[in-house]
Amino acid sequence: MPSQGTIGDRVRGLRLSRRMSQAQLAGPDLSDSYVSLIESGKRTPTPVVARLLAERLGCTTEFLLHGIEPRQRIDTELGLRHAELELQHGDPATAAERFGEIVKVAGEENAMLAAHARLGRARALESQGRIGPAVEAFERLRREAATHPERLADLPLTVALSRCYQYAGDTLRAHDLAAQALAQVNRLALSQGEIAVDLAASLVETEATRGPDSPGLSYVRHVLSVNGVPAVANRLAEIRSLWDASVVAAEGEDSALAVRLADDAIATGRPARMSFRLARIAMEWSRLTASLGEEPLEEAHELATAAREVFGTFPDRLHDHARSLVVLAYVQLRSGDPDGAAGLAGSALDMLVGRANATAATAHLVLAQVALSRGEGDVAAILRSAHELLTSMRSANSNPDREAARVWRELGDLYSHIGAGEEQASAYRKALEAAGVRGAMVGVTVDSALIR
Repeated sequence: MPSQGTIGDRVRGLRLSRRMSQAQLAGPDLSDSYVSLIESGKRTPTPVVARLLAERLGCTTEFLLHGIEPRQRIDTELGLRHAELELQHGDPATAAERFGEIVKVAGEENAMLAAHARLGRARALESQGRIGPAVEAFERLRREAATHPERLADLPLTVALSRCYQYAGDTLRAHDLAAQALAQVNRLALSQGEIAVDLAASLVETEATRGPDSPGLSYVRHVLSVNGVPAVANRLAEIRSLWDASVVAAEGEDSALAVRLADDAIATGRPARMSFRLARIAMEWSRLTASLGEEPLEEAHELATAAREVFGTFPDRLHDHARSLVVLAYVQLRSGDPDGAAGLAGSALDMLVGRANATAATAHLVLAQVALSRGEGDVAAILRSAHELLTSMRSANSNPDREAARVWRELGDLYSHIGAGEEQASAYRKALEAAGVRGAMVGVTVDSALIR
């Protein structure tokens, strides 16, 4: 187990356990006063001095500097990688537990390892949808990054918090954090890599009501133009094989090989993770530009099509695949192709049979708009189907839900087209409630910027 305390505590503890004086430990190379300063925490030994002290104290330099033996450290590093694989390709709840265990093992005396484990746990909490605890964890890490920038970078934490506050319904805080991150990214001229893509994903949400020419959405468009939505092969079987091999190597106490195999598994999954993120950004961008009536819509069509191709490659991404079909249907509808839109919306509903979610409800809204454009079909019945799906979601989820709020608003808009005033008012009220605004009264005019 790691030693408790600071470098000075370890030097003093080992010296006393070996019945050495400070002068004996100092020897001919150091002064006893310098040893005293190290033990009191007023000096940190250089690597050369640390090696010298470790030899005289009969321990490893790694233990003296970090309070952990080389084997223990590599096992902790391996634990971090296996927890990361669990987060990316397994169970986020299990990942959170594993990261938490590493925090306990590493302790505060191994600040770097502990910080990375706490960051992993915060990401796992977010992945579970436990946004409140995730925000608390990210906020603590951001304060730590301000005090100890050598442990954690502030920029990724700012982006993560913007994303979490957006999920939680605090759009003003989310926008402020995204703006801070955007200023940093612009100074760095950064448009590629995980930070840039994560920020674009946050901005496409926080800037949705500010128009396509806003600084945030301009950055999103730039990221998409630079990165595109790259096609990616399904390498999940390869990732699983490497992960399993890493576990077997660890059980055989070949920790170095286990770490290498885990690193290979993580690297193998990286292209798909980036492609998924870019595909989601592309979907939201396409939907947003189509809803704003931006012309021409060829770019939106290309991006939505690319997203559909990415998610269609992965059977476990069924919901994302269905959503990409609905977004593409929406773009087709705005482009004047109601038949194509109806076919895509119908395909999405076939995928989502038995699932009550906003994507299925949106597919029904597309079909209702197709029926309106053709002047045929029972529009009221189609809208009732969407209403029932959204009501099922509402009973199962009491948290703010921006996407559900947007669909309720669109449902209200469509009710107005068929003269269903009571249903329209009810849908608008529920849009406000889904956005986190409670106690809305009948007849209140909804600010669509809240729920767009």
